[in-house]
Amino acid sequence: MKTNFGVADNNCHAVADELSKVLADEYVLSTKTKNAHWNVEGSDFYEKHKFFESQFEQIDEFIDDVAERIRALGHYAPASLKSFLELTQLTEMSSEKNDSNGFIKELLNDHESIIIKLREDITRFTDDFEDLGTSDFVTGLMEKHEKMAWLLRSHL
Repeated sequence: MKTNFGVADNNCHAVADELSKVLADEYVLSTKTKNAHWNVEGSDFYEKHKFFESQFEQIDEFIDDVAERIRALGHYAPASLKSFLELTQLTEMSSEKNDSNGFIKELLNDHESIIIKLREDITRFTDDFEDLGTSDFVTGLMEKHEKMAWLLRSHL
């Protein structure tokens, strides 16, 4: 059944397309964070192993929330590795060492890239697509990424 909550169909489609990119970024970031959790080495192993676990658990919740928002708009969420890699702005892990600082710097950079994109989306969703609900949703998501970035930054 078609959605009918005051946002034009073409705007819902455009917002869902943009949220699909966000979903891809979240999925790639989750995978990179899980990699850090699994493969971190060093004298701070246990502390960082638990820290990265906490972060990827939070990101997994973000993934579900974004996919559900896409569905609420009446569209299907992308759900394949191929589609995520085509849609993401992030790159695969570039760190050659498995030390916590390398992982933290890379993950921090990814969170900051996502924050910048979300900040742009907030305005577009409100001004261009007249979707205040998704704008509010993305604002909350951005704030969560800002906190995660702060926590990562605090380890450097």
